[in-house]
Amino acid sequence: MKGETRESAPSVPPRGLSPLGALLRRHDRDRYQTALFAPAERREALFALYAFNYEIARVRESVTETMLGQIRLQWWREVVEAAYAGDASRPHEVAAPLSAAIREFGLSRAPFERLIDARERDLDDAPPATMAALEDYAEATSASLICLALEILGVRDAAATEDAHPAGDTTETAAVHIGIAYALTGLLRAMPFHARAGRSYIPAELAARTGLDPRDYAAGRGSDALRAAAAEIATEAAGHLAAARRHRAEVPRAALPALLPAIVAERALTRLRRADWNPFDPRVAAPDAGLSWHLLLAHLSRRF
Repeated sequence: MKGETRESAPSVPPRGLSPLGALLRRHDRDRYQTALFAPAERREALFALYAFNYEIARVRESVTETMLGQIRLQWWREVVEAAYAGDASRPHEVAAPLSAAIREFGLSRAPFERLIDARERDLDDAPPATMAALEDYAEATSASLICLALEILGVRDAAATEDAHPAGDTTETAAVHIGIAYALTGLLRAMPFHARAGRSYIPAELAARTGLDPRDYAAGRGSDALRAAAAEIATEAAGHLAAARRHRAEVPRAALPALLPAIVAERALTRLRRADWNPFDPRVAAPDAGLSWHLLLAHLSRRF
């Protein structure tokens, strides 16, 4: 199939990295490692896409006022609009290569809009009301990104639609489930950071049902209630991974680099379980030293 990689370990020496690759290697190592399994001619476009995601994901932490965050996200909306209008890209280390990737690979516009809109929700410190609301957020921030990555990889049947949960045995269905699972596990891994910042992504309904004390959460204490809430979120993530894997037979080989975040999520859930579902246990957020080898094994065995 066109765009397939060879059955060997990816190799991009750090000294040969582009600026975007170096940025991702520093700030989003999970996606950086998965992108290395993409064909060389498509790798820089993935770097641009993931760097764009990094830029909009960090808006909440980089501003002191909601309005400033909205202005910054609007700037990125205009970057995307200009790319589709064929206008000159803005002088920015990420904006220019992103615009080039959009044009070269004919990327769908709707997922970009969902990504930016979802990041605007980050500017509100209120937690999601329900688990369904949290999953919607996870789909918008993560599954949309995977669908765009699939387009870069030439898997055009995965072009994102307006339906957040598409029906049918398709690669896009697997992408949506993996995106949600990866985002949920990422939020669990980031819980210590969010707690220190006074933010929570634990659904309000779940916090109330488990009896979570906000003081325990803010202090980073792994209470019984917190572990119960984390275990429920983890169970939802595991369910999405299982649902994605039911579609393995329909997934083309070329799609694998975009779907490898499933391996990252699975290993993060394993660490959380071993920590008795305590997201504040240092082992949960610790770097995964064996991840590269597990990604390689998944790639060679054509699984996710």
